Amino acid sequence: MSANGPYQGAIDCDIHPRVPTPQTLARYMDDHWRDTVEVRGIEAWDSISYPPNAPLTSRPDWRKADADAEPAKLTEATLDRFGFAHALCNSLFAVQFFRDENLAAAFARALNDWLAAEWLDKDPRLRGSVVLPIQSVERSVDEIERRAADRRFVQVLLLAMGEQPLGKSMYWPIYAAAERHGFTVGIHAGSSYHHALTSSGWPSYYLEDYAAQALGFQAQLASLICEGVFVKYPKLKVVLIESGVTWLPPSLWRLSKFWRGVRLEVPWLDRSPEQFARDHIRLTIQPFDAPPSPAQIGRIMDQLQSDEMLLFATDFPHWQFADDAMLPAGLSPALTRKILIDNPLAAYPRLGRP
Repeated sequence: MSANGPYQGAIDCDIHPRVPTPQTLARYMDDHWRDTVEVRGIEAWDSISYPPNAPLTSRPDWRKADADAEPAKLTEATLDRFGFAHALCNSLFAVQFFRDENLAAAFARALNDWLAAEWLDKDPRLRGSVVLPIQSVERSVDEIERRAADRRFVQVLLLAMGEQPLGKSMYWPIYAAAERHGFTVGIHAGSSYHHALTSSGWPSYYLEDYAAQALGFQAQLASLICEGVFVKYPKLKVVLIESGVTWLPPSLWRLSKFWRGVRLEVPWLDRSPEQFARDHIRLTIQPFDAPPSPAQIGRIMDQLQSDEMLLFATDFPHWQFADDAMLPAGLSPALTRKILIDNPLAAYPRLGRP
């Protein structure tokens, strides 16, 4: 596939730099927090969401020669190879795991500074997500304000499962700051792991964990809509990253059906949950959890009732698709362009700003 192929000019909405070690991030901390990392022995931090030996961890051809260890290797493997215009870096260092909100804020600040210096500074095509210390709403807002002037950061990043549903009004100052500065809110598959992933307790296997992420996204979608986040912040866009796609139509159908019966409970909702989702929710297409038949994929697109909701993503270096077929089969040229370019530009207002 040459850089003049069908992905020319595409915007990759989900790539993952290698998770830095705490010692690496300590170099971006002040003396107090560097000493804290050393004294408390915060050393290795393996990625729980993608265990090293899990089949979904990486494509061997993309991780060859540590392809995701350096920006130059990453851009060679993806942007240069396929002709992408931009790629959005979503770092999965586990800031959300810490119980200490001060420690979480220190790591979030260092992580965002590390991403700017070690990745964004090294290739003008790269864009970043501001990882938030969600343990503290006040510190999360501070981090948004601190990074707002750097236009290379286009999104603030949260996880699908944590301490509270994300629509709760306690989190609204985050959305107010994001909307004020034109940030998109990204919700990525993952958990703080402070609570069980399922309503019945802890699962035994990674397979259960990965499949259960869709349930977390459903809960966050319902919370954001029902609590009135999009009524309060009408310009806000939320991108569900690595959520899958096929769960959305039946979830919205069920939510909208019951809304019609109990709308008195949420009088601020002036239209159905389906309409709110089409106006404010976007999803990355990796993983595209559907049968490979073009006819069946066409039915899913019909169920979405929108050609604006899907965003292109490779999920580099994870292995979510075979070979180089990064789009679902059977899409029209017009829809292909929307997914690759137009929809990401609309979903991320800061992409178009100098």
